[in-house]
Amino acid sequence: MTVVAGVAGQPIAHSLSPLIHRAWIASAGLAADYRAFGPADEAGFEALVNEGRTGALRGLNVTAPFKAAALGMADEVSETARSCGSANLLVFENGRARADSTDGEGLMAALAEQAPGLAVAGRPVLILGAGGAARAAAAALKAAGAEAGVLNRTPARAEALAADLGVHVAGPAALPEAALVVNALSVAPEIEVGRLRPDAVLMDMTYRPLLTPFLAAGRARGLTTVDGLAMLIGQARPSFEALFGVEPPEIDVRALALAALGETS
Repeated sequence: MTVVAGVAGQPIAHSLSPLIHRAWIASAGLAADYRAFGPADEAGFEALVNEGRTGALRGLNVTAPFKAAALGMADEVSETARSCGSANLLVFENGRARADSTDGEGLMAALAEQAPGLAVAGRPVLILGAGGAARAAAAALKAAGAEAGVLNRTPARAEALAADLGVHVAGPAALPEAALVVNALSVAPEIEVGRLRPDAVLMDMTYRPLLTPFLAAGRARGLTTVDGLAMLIGQARPSFEALFGVEPPEIDVRALALAALGETS
């Protein structure tokens, strides 16, 4: 019997998750498949979750705009997902849906891979944005011991995030001190890269394009940069294990993803 899992979002055609998970499935020799699901709206997503509860699906990775809905529809919620206020993973078992978030793990894995010299414990870090991605970043960085601050154009949203997660609201004055700046916005942030310290690390949570204008500006200054593809693969690893019960094989899925993106590095 083929185990079926997948990723749900809207739009979904651009997702690299099926490519990554199918490569691991093939390498591990599993009788499994990983598909892309594009519910038109929240009602469609709820119908997909209910289908999962029947046993038709082993689980789902969840991307925008359904992460908050995934949390609300779950029968069980991990502490990580609760603190993030959203879930990127639903696992179905015995008619129940268990919600988790692996985004924070993905962020920390990306930093370890592409900025191995960065130590965040006890140091100021700045997160740009106040949505679900920013919440996952704030939760992970706080857990790692960082002094996490949130900078957002709408102060009320930053204040709500800070209150929920026990981090602080930051202003533009925090830029020169930040050891790490994470862009959790879906657009290029309006910050002056020239104000950053010379050893600051920049991370962008999006991977289309791989070298975003934010990261390009950092590289032009000689700063270490961390891309969103590293985070995507980093969050996919624990998701794969949760969905299929085995660790992902050690194959170069980044090279496959880069080829799909038309990138070379």
